[in-house]
Amino acid sequence: MFFRKKSEEKLFTIAFYNVENLFDTHNDPDTLDNDYTPEGVLHWTQKRYGKKLYKLGKSISRIGYGTSKMPPVLVGLAEVENRQVVEELLRSRSLRDQGYNLVHYDSPDERGIDTALVYREKFFRVLKSEAVPLLIDNVNGERDYTRDILHVTGLLNGEQVHVFVNHWPSRREGSEDTVYKRVAAASLIHEMMERVRTEEKSPVFIVMGDFNDDPFSESIKKHLLSPDLYNPMEKLISHDRGSANYNFKWNLFDQILFSRDFLTDRQGKHSFTGAGIFNESFLAEWGGRFKDSPFRTYAGRRYLGGYSDHFPVYIQLKLNV
Repeated sequence: MFFRKKSEEKLFTIAFYNVENLFDTHNDPDTLDNDYTPEGVLHWTQKRYGKKLYKLGKSISRIGYGTSKMPPVLVGLAEVENRQVVEELLRSRSLRDQGYNLVHYDSPDERGIDTALVYREKFFRVLKSEAVPLLIDNVNGERDYTRDILHVTGLLNGEQVHVFVNHWPSRREGSEDTVYKRVAAASLIHEMMERVRTEEKSPVFIVMGDFNDDPFSESIKKHLLSPDLYNPMEKLISHDRGSANYNFKWNLFDQILFSRDFLTDRQGKHSFTGAGIFNESFLAEWGGRFKDSPFRTYAGRRYLGGYSDHFPVYIQLKLNV
């Protein structure tokens, strides 16, 4: 992580967290969630669900706390089943007194996983929101029912910002064979930003998500990144550090990009002070072959009881007064 902070500055944390299949225990006949029921192969019980809610709440409450001394003001979430699980997360012990609210839409994803944005009403006021579908096909020409892109317009300490929460198509069928899907998602983000620019003068954007690609992957570097967007995550990834670890290789699929306006000091506006991967020891495997990797809830069908298979990532902003 890297930060530039004066001791008297008040910092505001903006985070993104893939929470690894936050499902309730009920069978939804319209989605492929059978595994996440007490009778399913994962034996997903109310006790296990409650334990995960508690752990995720604890994790979220501490993101960026070391420098901001308060929980995040905005958190984008991926892999939540529905609005109810987010509401129950916000009622968990560590979050229930922090004044959080949420924005969520059901997406067409076949597994029933969505994105959401949670925010502290003291610092952020929602003006409007929408879920924009990503219309793409698989290689066989059939529709790929993937996650929508969540677009929330709001006032962060009085400054209007546009937040895009993403969970781009996976690499399950191979990175090279599916890259066109993530390139299409990047193009859709730019279409959405261009639409905003026709409606507003000098809008500012925060683009966060699990992009299923690293900062230097084609979809991010060539198609999402642009002269007016900055990606601080380029400085965070290394061979021994990232937000997720697959086959003993670190990836930084979880990223937060933002308008370069945040790199300047403007009165009444926010400025970027730093970015980080929240990989505190309590979120990581304590030993063995997977030491320092995210302490996940499941490894295949084996229940581990951890937090998530991803670490959260975050940026911090200061308000120029």
